[in-house]
Amino acid sequence: MAAADTPFFLDAGARGQRLCVHHAAAAPFAAAPRGQILLLPPFAEEMNKSRRMTALAARAFAAAGFEVLTLDLLGCGDSSGDFGDASWAHWQDDVRLAAGWLDARALPRPDGGRPPLWLWGLRAGALLAPAVFDAVTDRPLHLLLWQPVTAGKLQLQQFMRLRVAADLIGGQAKGAVQAMRDQLARGEPVEIAGYLLAPALAEGLDAAQLKPSPRVARVAWLELSPRENATLTPAASMAVQAWQAQGAEVRAAVCQGPSFWAATEIEEAPRLIEASLAALRAEADFAAAPAEAIAA
Repeated sequence: MAAADTPFFLDAGARGQRLCVHHAAAAPFAAAPRGQILLLPPFAEEMNKSRRMTALAARAFAAAGFEVLTLDLLGCGDSSGDFGDASWAHWQDDVRLAAGWLDARALPRPDGGRPPLWLWGLRAGALLAPAVFDAVTDRPLHLLLWQPVTAGKLQLQQFMRLRVAADLIGGQAKGAVQAMRDQLARGEPVEIAGYLLAPALAEGLDAAQLKPSPRVARVAWLELSPRENATLTPAASMAVQAWQAQGAEVRAAVCQGPSFWAATEIEEAPRLIEASLAALRAEADFAAAPAEAIAA
């Protein structure tokens, strides 16, 4: 762990504690960071596969002068509780709690304003961003999105397919998704790939969406592809246009690199970190994505 990485437990009251890692901004920005960044982690096993990448990125962001906070949500990692204890509302409370911790540390600049807060949403973590939109109101709010999932229904379907794949091997795949949904509707948890999914978490995730908000000033939308010179999918392009129509400045890029959150082995995508740094550092022409941040 780098010298500036400080792990600690954030008190969540009756809901226990949340393991966080604080990455202090490096000199000359230690006393006045260029901005703050809060990681909104991905879902289930995707977070475990992403831990190395998020740690590398957090350290790079801190070295560039940003204060970074990562956290384990209720039932994840070394935080209190089991995964089966979590609901979507609990996780929304967790990110608001973490955002509040950072917000209390954000001192005014000489001009009287406060540094921006970047919500760093990885995959389904992006769906937790709206929980912070109304919780932090008196400072610029930006989004740093890594391969964002903008509809929780898609994430839930993908997660359920893990169970379908396992059942297929055992010859029991027919009607598996509907059977799981019926079980959740009865108020019973479902076990998928070693995770006990509670109805309250499934229901909240299923309904969650990330929609353009006037609260957000800037959006860095970054995706990965194993191919060089790849472009955004039509769905991502439409989402970017919707954010622009809402008035946000948007920087979008497709970086060459592996889908590390879904890889069999732990993978790294250095180009994604480089593109993120380019977006974080941008002051004037934010929407112009440099070519070197897109292709290897």
